[in-house]
Amino acid sequence: MSAFEGFAANMRNVLYWSRLISVCIALVGGVTVASPLLAQDHAMSMSNDHVPARLVQIVHSATTKYINVNDARRAGYAPFLGCVTGPDFGAMGVHYVNGALLNGELHADQPQALIYEPSGNGLRLVGVEFIVDAATWLKAHNNTPPVLEGQVLQLVAAPNRFNLPTFFEIHVWAWRDNPLGAFVDWNTRVSCEHSGQ
Repeated sequence: MSAFEGFAANMRNVLYWSRLISVCIALVGGVTVASPLLAQDHAMSMSNDHVPARLVQIVHSATTKYINVNDARRAGYAPFLGCVTGPDFGAMGVHYVNGALLNGELHADQPQALIYEPSGNGLRLVGVEFIVDAATWLKAHNNTPPVLEGQVLQLVAAPNRFNLPTFFEIHVWAWRDNPLGAFVDWNTRVSCEHSGQ
């Protein structure tokens, strides 16, 4: 547990006990008005219930069979470039792309790329990326961007750092929590520090 995680856990405990004491005092004192802290706690717990988005659930279930990178290779996935790091922070990892799935179609259970983080023990599955050629997609779908389980894919224009034509993409961090969000490109909990070992 990091120092920050320990601090956050301690703060949650302090808040819990202070709210519990406030409620007890209110009950003993005969006060029938609900404590604002109690209402705030209820609202916070309702908004912080961690139920992954449907797309994350589908991806997690569909990619369990690729936890071992050798199984991904046997299914037609191959490494593309090296380990991708963010311009300022975070990383994506090593993309294993399945060329047969770069066919202009999108299915939530068939990501075009699996993403692995290099570690001392090999490669660890952390997420996926859905990729579709923009020109092909826009021509077939009347100039509307792709949407996968309610998530709109982002447009990455050419020229880009990957030397690819303009494409749509979305990352899904189904195997590694991303503090920035499940669909944000860069994950601050992914590192390329152990690539090339």
